[in-house]
Amino acid sequence: MSQEQPIRNVQEISSTADSKETKKGIADFVHNNVVANQTDPIGVQGVKEIQSSEALGSRVEQRGEITIGEALEATALTAGHRPVDYSDAAAIQAAEVRATGRTNIVPGGVAAAAQSAATRNARLPRDEDKTKLGDILSDASSKLPSDKPVTRRDAEGVIGAELRNDPNLCTRPGGVAASVAAAARLNQTNSNQNKPN
Repeated sequence: MSQEQPIRNVQEISSTADSKETKKGIADFVHNNVVANQTDPIGVQGVKEIQSSEALGSRVEQRGEITIGEALEATALTAGHRPVDYSDAAAIQAAEVRATGRTNIVPGGVAAAAQSAATRNARLPRDEDKTKLGDILSDASSKLPSDKPVTRRDAEGVIGAELRNDPNLCTRPGGVAASVAAAARLNQTNSNQNKPN
């Protein structure tokens, strides 16, 4: 059971179009609108509609659409401290499949590393010894053989994969699904603003 959360304005972000700053902007956007507003107990948590993304939307307008690899790198900034589990690995695999257009995962790629880390982490008792999301996703764009802008369908697939593989059937605030959904929402907002009337 989830309840509607208050929507807060996104902080003003400088208008430079550097990729690293864009990832930081996505991470801040996800943190401010998904993680910081999270008050529900553990359970099914939907990714809510964000209505005020003008500041980040105008930044995306200058450099193009946000790619799946950039959304994964934003996850490294928002939830990089968290150990990789099976639901994270499934969401990363779904994102990689959508980015590459292949039906199988790339050996040595992001999804393979996440699956390996999730299996290893399940066997380790201490969180300090576990592989973190930041370790896997820090250079996701360069590890993907091909990349594409995030669409709503991509976000739905990643959210579904994370939900199916979580024991509590919920997505995590600031996690892979939340970052991909935020990127898809920003891309959709950007494309709607650029359409001629």
